[in-house]
Formats: sequence, structure tokens, C-alpha cells
Amino acid sequence: MEEITSKIILGEKRLKLASDHVDRVLTRIFISVGFPEDISKATSSHLVDANLVGVESHGIMRVLEYADEVKSGVLNPSSRPELIKQDKNFLEINASGGIGIPALNLAYDECCKDAEDKDLSIMAVKHVGHTGRLGAYAEVAGQRGFLTICMGGGNRQYWRQVAPPGGAKAMLPTNPWCIGIPAGKTGPVVLDFATSKIAGGWIYAAKSAGALLPDNSVKDANGNVTRNPDDYFSGGALMPAAEHKGFGLALIAELVGQALLGPSTTKHWLLIAIKADQFREKTAFERVADEILDEIRSCPPAPGSSGVQIPGERERIQRSASQNILQIPVSTWDQICDLAGKYGVPI
Repeated sequence: MEEITSKIILGEKRLKLASDHVDRVLTRIFISVGFPEDISKATSSHLVDANLVGVESHGIMRVLEYADEVKSGVLNPSSRPELIKQDKNFLEINASGGIGIPALNLAYDECCKDAEDKDLSIMAVKHVGHTGRLGAYAEVAGQRGFLTICMGGGNRQYWRQVAPPGGAKAMLPTNPWCIGIPAGKTGPVVLDFATSKIAGGWIYAAKSAGALLPDNSVKDANGNVTRNPDDYFSGGALMPAAEHKGFGLALIAELVGQALLGPSTTKHWLLIAIKADQFREKTAFERVADEILDEIRSCPPAPGSSGVQIPGERERIQRSASQNILQIPVSTWDQICDLAGKYGVPI
């Protein structure tokens, strides 16, 4: 089993724990916090998988955040996402302030089913809490034969995280985008990214683990570049990805999320699903997709690099290499154990 790749720089060791054990612990915590059993299981499974694919910013440390948000009233643990509108090619789900993982599971499933019949479907997902790793949903949709485009925004009043180019303070959320498309023999190509230089979850992951952040990703309250996650929580800001390009994508998502879809105290998402084989016969599409991807992979590696990876492949490679073992910072696991102890959940 290989050591995981991570964006945080740890000064401590990692524990190696079986994924099914961690899954059981998190599920029991979620149930104890007040989530229904099925939502608890789905949320825990999603977070564990995020760790297995090397995206710990959206992994098990999020149980600490979700529990705090329930306690503070930001999340409603008893809410269930509901499909409330189905009009022509437009669908709408109301998550009623609940956790976002079951809402996005439902959204991608219903949107793809609708596009199966109509070739194209558009969905709004409203009033939803944190949605987990978007790439997980796009990968499943890609395997089902759908091109999906998803963006989220609309809660800048509550989550000002990213400073725009030329600006001195945080103004916008990280407003992620995710695009997934079916491909050939290696599976869908999945582009899942925050519009900031790093996802906000990496700051929480670094703080929980007592770790440092990547360089040139965060500024402190005085505008100085920092690697200390505490500086972000003391009035700092994330820097936009690719300067004006990341800012532009974040701004579009904010306009869609609030100006187009309406006011929200959490976040709104716009999801588009397109049936891929309506344009070209499936085998022909996959053959050409493989030709393109193989050509890109054949690019000679730059000095110090192991070569080119296609978006979405790193996660699948990491999941396979993990052998269902999570590598968790000791400090993060200690905090999860403390939370479990408060609710009488055995470790």
C-alpha cells in the first residue's frame, strides 16, 4: 500500500485504519447527532470514499464540521431532499437545509433518469448543506453514459472565503464546478475543482491535523501569504485559482446560485445532464475518446514528474491502491474519537 498524496504538510504520523471500521464509527456518530439511519450511512460512506481516493479535504474530518453545524442550527439533521418540481426539462430539489450528500445523490440520479427520456435535463438543487466530493456523483453519471455539468454558489453573505484579484478581503465562496464525461476503457473523465487555489476543506483538514497549507494559496488578514490555517480563520482569505479565471468562474456560479435561482442561506446548485450517445454511437465515441486520452498520456513527463494524469484517474488509482485502508492524521482521528465519546459511540 502506497502512502497517500495530500495537499497538507503534516508534522505527525498517520494512523492506518480499515475503512469499514471508520465507516461504522462515523455512521453511529451521525445517527447520534440526529440524522436518519439511511442518511447517516450514505454520508459516512461518501466521506470514507473521499479519503480512500485521496481527497481528505472532503473526507472523514467533515464529521466534525457537520456535527458542529447541527449543534449551531446551520444543518437540519431531520431534513430529507425532495423532488418538488418536474416541468419539461427542468427539475428542482429542495433539501430544506439538510446535509448535501443525499441531496446530490438524488439530484444526479433523477437528472440522469430524466435525460434518459428527454436527452437533456436541467436541475436546481436548493437550500442544501455541504455536498461532499462532487466528482463522486459525476463519475457514476459518466458510467451511466451522461455528460454532466454542475456549479454551486449563492451564499456569499455567510461564506466569504476567496478574495478576488485586486481585492484585499474575502468576498466569494469557493463556488465549485464539476464536469464529467463518459470516456473509454479507463472510465469517465471527471473535472472537479474549487474556484480557489485550494478547496476550503483543505484548510479545515490542515487545522484538524495541526498541519501546514500549500504555499501561495492563502493570505492572512494583512494580505500576506501564509501557510498557517489559523491565519485564514483570523480574517484571512483564499486566493483565486488562476487569478481572474477562477474569480470569473466563481462569479458566474454566484450569479447563477442567487440571481438566477433565488436567495439562499446555504447554497444552490445548477446541474445539467446530457445523454451522450444522442450525438454519436457509443462505441465510436469511446474509440475516439481513448485515442485522445492515450495521446495525452503519451506526453513525455516533465523533469521531476511521473507523467500526465487524466482528470479523475488519480482518484481511481488511489482508491485501488488504498486496499480499503484509510491513512488518517493522528490529531484528526483523536478529535473524531472525542466526538464519538460525547455521544457514547464505541471506537
